[in-house]
Amino acid sequence: MTDDAAKGVRHLIAVLGGPHRAVKVPNDHLADIWSRLSARESDGSGASHLCQISAEVSGTSGAGIMVLSGELARGSLCTTDGVSAYIDDLQFTLGEGPSIDAHRDGRVVDEPDMDAPEISRWQLLSPVALQAGVKAMFGFPIRIGAARLGAMNLYRDSSGPLDADQYDAALVMSEVAARTMLAMQGNAPPGTVAVELETGANFHLVVHQAAGMISVQLDIGVTEALVRLRAHAFGADRPIDEVARDIVDRHLRLADPDR
Repeated sequence: MTDDAAKGVRHLIAVLGGPHRAVKVPNDHLADIWSRLSARESDGSGASHLCQISAEVSGTSGAGIMVLSGELARGSLCTTDGVSAYIDDLQFTLGEGPSIDAHRDGRVVDEPDMDAPEISRWQLLSPVALQAGVKAMFGFPIRIGAARLGAMNLYRDSSGPLDADQYDAALVMSEVAARTMLAMQGNAPPGTVAVELETGANFHLVVHQAAGMISVQLDIGVTEALVRLRAHAFGADRPIDEVARDIVDRHLRLADPDR
């Protein structure tokens, strides 16, 4: 290991909480991730490089990082390609998928064979993802202690599990992503999202605006309003952002089922 790499490892160990953390972080993975982060830190890509590095170190076809607050999906921090963006959009619209499960349960979720899963799940997402060429998906929670930030989704265009080295690298990357996101947001003014986090992100702001309007119109909670918006978009086979824009522009109003 070079002197520069060693310094990078020591820096990341400090960032990740020092040598007394509960989970041992392999130095080789830290060195690899550090070198990749250093190569991209000044390219103006914001947080988007986190997804690229996630796919690279885990040996997968693509990656996405979904931001969640409580049980609500807020949108994608970054994705690597059209397929990963499509997967995150599906998860946001349908409210199911590996990122949703990993965030909710606080554990790694893996589906190495989408064609023949051992556990039947994601009834709406799975067939559409298969049509897009996704053969395996993995979800890693992004959290620090009790602070749950979201989840990292990895996909493959061929079936098969992550090997031990890829799994460890993905675990390290998920924690690096969590620390990086908190560090970026820590420099933002109160009540705002850091510029680095917004660059290249898709937080579906119009969807959250529409959910707020539905909440007021139907006198229901925002979570239920988002569920109804998702259901309408899925039933109408339209992108959720497109439906949300119609609601915000007052071209569409969801009916109250109790009336």
